[in-house]
Amino acid sequence: MTALFGHRTLRHKALVGGLLVILLIESCTTNGRAPTDRGQEGPKTLRWRACASRFECATLEVPVDHERPNGREISLGLVRQTARDSSRRIGTLLLNPGGPGGSAVTFVEDVAPQLDDAVQDRFDIVGFDPRGVGRSNAIDCAGEREMYLADPTIDDDDDRDALLATSRAFVADCARKYEELLPHLGTRDVARDMERLRVALAEDELTFVGLSYGTVLGQVYADMFPKRVRAMVLDGVVDLAVSGIESARLQALGFERVLKAFADDCRAKPLCPITQDPIGAVERVIEAAERGPLPAPARSESAEPGLVTLGLFEAMYSPSLWNSFSTAVAAAVDGDASSLARLGEAYFDRASFEVYFAVSCLDSEWPGVEELLATAETAARVAPHFGQSLVADYIRCSLWPSPPRPLASPVADQAPAMLLVSTTNDPATPYAGGVAVADRLPGSVLLTKVGNGHTAVVSGDPCIDRAVTSYLVDLELPTKGTRC
Repeated sequence: MTALFGHRTLRHKALVGGLLVILLIESCTTNGRAPTDRGQEGPKTLRWRACASRFECATLEVPVDHERPNGREISLGLVRQTARDSSRRIGTLLLNPGGPGGSAVTFVEDVAPQLDDAVQDRFDIVGFDPRGVGRSNAIDCAGEREMYLADPTIDDDDDRDALLATSRAFVADCARKYEELLPHLGTRDVARDMERLRVALAEDELTFVGLSYGTVLGQVYADMFPKRVRAMVLDGVVDLAVSGIESARLQALGFERVLKAFADDCRAKPLCPITQDPIGAVERVIEAAERGPLPAPARSESAEPGLVTLGLFEAMYSPSLWNSFSTAVAAAVDGDASSLARLGEAYFDRASFEVYFAVSCLDSEWPGVEELLATAETAARVAPHFGQSLVADYIRCSLWPSPPRPLASPVADQAPAMLLVSTTNDPATPYAGGVAVADRLPGSVLLTKVGNGHTAVVSGDPCIDRAVTSYLVDLELPTKGTRC
């Protein structure tokens, strides 16, 4: 079960005080327009139009292959909330929620009106859906849902064969529809799109906030275009010095630690419905689901084993979900997995899994099938609830048709000092990653959020809010070693 780098945007309530199809084949229809041939090189002028509520929308044409700028193009969907105080406007603040595969358009629509007043007053707040996501020619490969509803653990040869069969079907459909496009879906391509957007916005420099996978995009952009960065906030920092397979293993350990924190929290609450043995209750539900789909009267279907496991992953992203998760587990023990299935559906809706693999498989090297499955088995010994399912999920990258173009670890030594934010018990982007990247990026400061959960910038924490807003507006970094 892939641990997505990012948040489900509808849950964000406040901010720091203060990804993608390319060259679609002619017969393919997706959300958005098909790519077109253009002879003119360089970014186009943006034509903003009123759209939802206080927002404006536009599209930007970018090359499918940035090495062939006069070739075919695709259209990226944009959204903007203009600065409320135009006389004191600083510039454009670009937001990315992570993924890869998360919609920055939806993120901005949900989050921008709730940001700190100083941020809304001084910045145009802009989001663009990365190529292949949402309003930017969304890609769609058949078999995605079947792949995730099946039993995610490998207990015997039948489980292994099922995992390979569903994965091969998914990858084959992606290759059939988008084989020519897959080499151009990586983070470097999105960073170049971001630079095209900067020019189209007529900005000398950009201010950027990236969450989770958004920190990868931020690091790569700053490395490629260091003189075009005004300020960057990177929250839930991904360390690109770590290999893809090792990152998956570390994520499994992170989720395992958060599950223990959930259990400790539940045992400390007399009203927690599974207080006697929280992890045991979770295990009983998962084991029951592996024997067959669980009853879920509120759904039109039963709760499949994969959906139950997705519900577990979803709950570990934020302590705000722990009470509802414990209630859902207790109900599932009593024979009704409806609430647990809803949590699983929320995880499934987080982002485009097609884009997740299109980017992840391109940005990192991955081992072959047998080595990957062996690593998954080893990971299960130290992370018994997450290791096998999370690492084995990347078997799609072992099968991926487009050869990888691994990202180097950015240094960005000519970019300005950045503000990095990491949470001490973040399941998906371990705290150690923030420490390592802060040491690597000259002058940058790591702001530590003490606690559980994935990312902190839009969590409503006033300590985080004040620090981030001061940096975005006044370029004032907190003192090194600051903890919230």
